Amino acid sequence: MTLVDSATGIAATLRTALAEVGVAVTPERLWPWVGVPLDGVLAQVAPDVDVDAVVARYRALYPVVGVPSITPLPGAREALDAVEATGGRVVIVSAKVADTVRAVLEHVHLAGNGESERLVVGGLFAAAKGTALREHGASVYVGDHPGDVEAARAGGALSVAVATGPHGAQALRDRGADVVLPDLTTFPGWLAGYLRRA
Repeated sequence: MTLVDSATGIAATLRTALAEVGVAVTPERLWPWVGVPLDGVLAQVAPDVDVDAVVARYRALYPVVGVPSITPLPGAREALDAVEATGGRVVIVSAKVADTVRAVLEHVHLAGNGESERLVVGGLFAAAKGTALREHGASVYVGDHPGDVEAARAGGALSVAVATGPHGAQALRDRGADVVLPDLTTFPGWLAGYLRRA
């Protein structure tokens, strides 16, 4: 819920995978868990299922059930372009597996082009993302989840939070975000000001 609106696709895919094992959940029940790794979501909404089997089925279904409904969030393209226009490199670090992230980025035309393909690191959540941020020299990390604030801290990056996911601006501030924006439409202006002050 930082670059793309994936909530509908995640809910549809997970509901389908769970229905196959006789478990029904509503999209409203899943919304607070958007952005959390699947095993964590299942621990909250369906603790009695075979987690490995449901995760495997989810991953098989996601390209055909989830990806087609995903749309870029307002300002996503402009935010990525703003980073690259300053000479920066876009590194997308996600809890989703890398191949899935790439499929989503291609679907919404945010993958970059041959010259400036955007780097994707997948399968990391919260502080574990910090390793990738350090490895790639990230100075700013943008995310919509308290786990992303934790990632920025762990990676030594400035935490810029956007209130486009299930966690509101105050919750992100309370978790220690350095900057909270309503969405990515304001990011290019913020970035320009930040670089002037740096």
